[in-house]
Amino acid sequence: MTAIHLAAVGTEAEVLLREDAGGVATLTLNRPDQYNALSAALLAALQSAVRDLARDASVRVVVIAGAGKAFCAGHDLKEIHEHADPRFAKHAFERCQTVMTGLTQLPQPVIARVHGPAFAAGCQLVAQCDLAVAVTDARFATSGVNYGIFCSTPGVPLARNISRKRAMEMLLTGEPIDAAAALAWGLVNRVVPADRLDAEVQALARSVMTKSRAVVAAGKKLFYEQVSGNLEQAYKIATAAMVDNVRTEDGKEGIAAFVEKRKPRWKDK
Repeated sequence: MTAIHLAAVGTEAEVLLREDAGGVATLTLNRPDQYNALSAALLAALQSAVRDLARDASVRVVVIAGAGKAFCAGHDLKEIHEHADPRFAKHAFERCQTVMTGLTQLPQPVIARVHGPAFAAGCQLVAQCDLAVAVTDARFATSGVNYGIFCSTPGVPLARNISRKRAMEMLLTGEPIDAAAALAWGLVNRVVPADRLDAEVQALARSVMTKSRAVVAAGKKLFYEQVSGNLEQAYKIATAAMVDNVRTEDGKEGIAAFVEKRKPRWKDK
């Protein structure tokens, strides 16, 4: 019988769950009422989990999933809005950068299990995973521009997954694309009905696990070295842009409008 280990991760343990079964570690974003928005606590838990996984030889594949209706709605703009100190947003974006680059540095392949909407940094998370399986009604968007925040950091892995024109369309319009478009554009690997999602994720994981652990780890490392080039530098530039953006009047107005559930009133409109 396959051994299963279920544990909570992080200081606010319930925000991230880890389940280990048969060499697959599943990290579940567990803020369903907030559509799994990336709060400071959740980012800290993810950072800790990624660090632990890098040293865990029992894990062959990592799966990232979400609880509730959404995969991930992006950064927790309400939390950022409630902290007047700009250093809070800076720390959040920098920690997110560490988590995202950490996923590419893991020796294990990482699969995104996308059962619902993946917006802004949630779309970034899908793009940054090595592989992604989505349900037919999943949607993807880099929606920050709708709230006065250009999705600079989500644009980093997005532009490394799909064509520049497609990436710019998503970044400039903020409009969601459906799973069929995500598949055609190269954002996800497979699209399946909801009742086949887990089976498809497991099939992909099992296929990877039949290969040499050492070869897979070395191959993944080489792949990102040759295809990404200056990934960390790109993230540093984009993270600085995000920090500057949230300090602008339109950035503050956009976050306030998001929190207050109203349309933003732009300064230059």
